[in-house]
Amino acid sequence: MIMTPEYSNSLLANAGPAGWEVVGVLLNLLGYALFFLLPAGLLAWLGYFLLALPLRRQERARLFVDLLELILKQGRPVEPTLVELAHSRDRMLGMNFYLLAAYLEDGWRLGPALQKVPHFLPSQLNNMLLAGEELGDLRRVLPACRQLLNDAQSSVRGATSYLVVLAFILSPAILLVLAVVAVQILPRFKETLAGMDVAPTPLFQWVNQIWGWLMLGQLTIFAGLLGAAALYIGGPYIGRCFKSTTMPVTDWVAWHVPWKRKRMQRNFSALLAVLLDGGVPEAGALELAGKCAANEIFQRRSRRAAAALAQGTLLPEALAALDDRGEFRWRLANAVHAHGGFVKALTGWHEALDARAFQQEQAAAHAVTSALVLFNGTMVALVCIGIFAALISIINAGVLW
Repeated sequence: MIMTPEYSNSLLANAGPAGWEVVGVLLNLLGYALFFLLPAGLLAWLGYFLLALPLRRQERARLFVDLLELILKQGRPVEPTLVELAHSRDRMLGMNFYLLAAYLEDGWRLGPALQKVPHFLPSQLNNMLLAGEELGDLRRVLPACRQLLNDAQSSVRGATSYLVVLAFILSPAILLVLAVVAVQILPRFKETLAGMDVAPTPLFQWVNQIWGWLMLGQLTIFAGLLGAAALYIGGPYIGRCFKSTTMPVTDWVAWHVPWKRKRMQRNFSALLAVLLDGGVPEAGALELAGKCAANEIFQRRSRRAAAALAQGTLLPEALAALDDRGEFRWRLANAVHAHGGFVKALTGWHEALDARAFQQEQAAAHAVTSALVLFNGTMVALVCIGIFAALISIINAGVLW
């Protein structure tokens, strides 16, 4: 039997009010799905997509390092094999991999081709692979590359602690509450107090005077959180946009962030150990290892160390510009006399630097979020106390009447 519109209308007419109630319920469910569930689902997907960006960059780089290791184990040439893999049209490595393959197909070596495609891999990883190519053995730098690829997990964990909630839920909600109170509530209280000829309390007057500063402070915090979110989403690409050799402001900031400086020292030490074990002269090893930090301040200090080395200073003492606490110099001096090479002797140092960087980054994230929660709570408490003080004055005046 074919369900025609006339037949369905006759069924609804015969069903009476109950049929129209069913239709109303279905329309309400449809509106709920379209105007609430669908936008909420899209926002949740967008939040997941943006939050997981560092992990996706990390997995793409890890997959590329795995491919390099597999190619080297099989004894196949790196560049032609990567070009052959690009012809498979696999999307796992992203569009920049095909741009890299185009350079390789034109005859470029892997290291220079990676420099031509800076958005494919992190700068530190590009410089490590370039150093391995100059060393003549890419396989020796791959362990240092893998250690670098674990940094994204700490960033994601710090962001998911409370910063997302503060940036996109708590701060906008407090801004909205402050704006509504300033526009709707405070003027009404002033009119009521003036109409009842009641003098406002000093606390209410003080809160009213500093209201603009409260709004400005909350706007500043919200702008700072949005800036932090932009840096998190942009990742290393944002840093490259503002990178400058004449005025390296971003590099200076990164150098003075404790966990970033420790990771620079870890990457530098790991690559320096590989190069020294590979027989590279100390001056050349310092120059190549300094580049893997991808930080102008660190590279200037490494060049200063190379200059001190050229003047006859021993390697551990020459590295004083890169190690303020002296621990790295002590470990490197012991590694010179240790058996098994620099890489084996400095492995514990690299793991300790990695653990300290993780600890400092997580502690900083929790400290910032806790301070913001306390600040926002103090603002809300001041507003509530000021308004309730005025309300108490109004009630007392009404009782006296």
